[in-house]
Amino acid sequence: MKATAPPAKRRRGPRLAVLALVFCSLLVPIAFLFNRFPAVYVTDERPQQEIDLPSFDHRTEFESGGSVNENASNKISGSSKDSQNAIDDDPSSISTKPKVLPPPKIEQPVLPPPKVEQPKPEVKPVRLPVQQAEGDRVNIRPRRVQNADEVEKAKSCQLEFGSYCLWSIEHKEVMRDAVVKRLKDQLFVARSYYPSVAKLKGKEALTRELKQNIQEHERVLSESIVDADLPSFIKKKIERMDQSIARAKSCTVDCNNVDRKLRQILHMTEDEAHFHMKQSAYLYNLGVHTMPKSHHCLNMRLTVEYFKSTPLDPDDSPAHKFNIPEHRHYVILSKNVLAASVVINSTVSSCEDTENVVFHILTDAQNFYAMKHWFARNSYRESAVDVINYEQIIFENFPEFGTQLLYLPEEFRVFISNLERPTEKSRMEYLSVFSHSHFFIPEIFKDLRKVIILDNDVVVQRDLSFLWNLDMGDKVNGAVRFCGLKLGQLRNLLGRTIYDPQSCAWMSGVNVIDLDKWREHNVTENYLQLLRKFGNNDDEASLRAAALPISLLSFQHLLYPLDERLTLSGLGYDYGIKEEVAQSSASLHYNGNMKPWLELGIPDYKKYWKRFLTRDERFMDECNVSP
Repeated sequence: MKATAPPAKRRRGPRLAVLALVFCSLLVPIAFLFNRFPAVYVTDERPQQEIDLPSFDHRTEFESGGSVNENASNKISGSSKDSQNAIDDDPSSISTKPKVLPPPKIEQPVLPPPKVEQPKPEVKPVRLPVQQAEGDRVNIRPRRVQNADEVEKAKSCQLEFGSYCLWSIEHKEVMRDAVVKRLKDQLFVARSYYPSVAKLKGKEALTRELKQNIQEHERVLSESIVDADLPSFIKKKIERMDQSIARAKSCTVDCNNVDRKLRQILHMTEDEAHFHMKQSAYLYNLGVHTMPKSHHCLNMRLTVEYFKSTPLDPDDSPAHKFNIPEHRHYVILSKNVLAASVVINSTVSSCEDTENVVFHILTDAQNFYAMKHWFARNSYRESAVDVINYEQIIFENFPEFGTQLLYLPEEFRVFISNLERPTEKSRMEYLSVFSHSHFFIPEIFKDLRKVIILDNDVVVQRDLSFLWNLDMGDKVNGAVRFCGLKLGQLRNLLGRTIYDPQSCAWMSGVNVIDLDKWREHNVTENYLQLLRKFGNNDDEASLRAAALPISLLSFQHLLYPLDERLTLSGLGYDYGIKEEVAQSSASLHYNGNMKPWLELGIPDYKKYWKRFLTRDERFMDECNVSP
């Protein structure tokens, strides 16, 4: 009897390999069709200082009332907040996003109170000697009622991108792309149904048809942005796609898979749109923080010409006026030749008597010789112009000061929202304060008793001579107050320092400084004490951010309020200022990112600045500087 052999065991290895190949052959085309990743690069953008505050404004854009809400949250945040979207298992839904590092944290140490006398009864603001109707103060466009979604969207955009949101709204182009949008909608729907239809048996022809239509739509959209770019036969493609989508919808598919795919495509599209907005905001910030090429050329040409030209005759120099205390001395901190020239020209043009007017320009070593040559070539009536190398003076005479570089007035973007009325439109303000360099002005001008400090983005339209006759009493700094921001709203930034929570912030731009009272109250010494607590000399970003609390604390009891009509602020970011209000203001302050000498400046406000621009044909034509 023959023994029967046991049946051979079937090998499962080849069968699994074949199944794996079939499975991969189905996934590869799908991944090839839908895996469209946006190109991504990480930018090294420097985060800007930002303050998010609750609003207690119940009257106008420029006045505030009510008490400070103790439950308000205040923060200084970076330029963006990244949110991670949920990613499905389908690889086509993955979207790459650039990450932005958070800004350096600023410590909030305990500070002793500044060495100042007890505050006296509040001084009434000085009234500007110009007539102005009461209605002129309402210079903002009427507010449009927004729903909660619009308010939240606008708030998140301005918190992340700042004034770029305002600029993009004003420069938004009307696109004629109705057909292009329809093509995109068809493409999204076809992509959502394709994976489910491809799994159905007997639907191979429909699968191939969907695939072909998807590829044709992608090809057309890659070459078309508006309807005018579309080919003439696009209507036939739209009809074929509609037919394919209708057939796909008639199939029995899992609606959850289609819904999940649509959500993945939506998230991917939102991420891509946010990335392109971040790219645009980066280019915008690069444009507003970079000196124009023509201005750089002008500085270089002036510097070269300074060393080629013969020095001025000492007898013709107005140096004898520079240290006479009885003269009217204006101080300007600037690294921009044309900006400083406009400030001086507008001031003397509005002044009746300029014989005793002296302008002191504090600039850095790089622009010193360009400034010297420009103001030696151009005269401004009978006034005298003194160009000073700030960095050299500090380095030679005050080596103990750690901050030897020239810092222009610091600007902080303040976002104010109303906690009681969340649907009310939030507003963004740019608060400009003294930089670290301002606190050494009394040490530089030891012979002077009183000065007026002008920012280099100011245009003077009225005679400021009346400011020299002000009796500020025991006060040091005559400034326009900004009561939309109070110290109590900055308690997280100010730490445990003793301060008056109801004290208003103030703005630089046009400031009357009593140098004798400054020295009497030891303001510079108090500044150095606060700097050791708030500032970090090793980190420039932290050092510049410390300018806000230091400036507000140094003058909280030494501030003399000037009339609000003295300076109209916001011409560097606010598109809603009326022309008649700007023309009737004593001075215009272009605080914000959109400076008048930049191409990105607000066009309606540039004319006030260009009116006082000194035209030097030789150098400005060579460098193609547009007036």
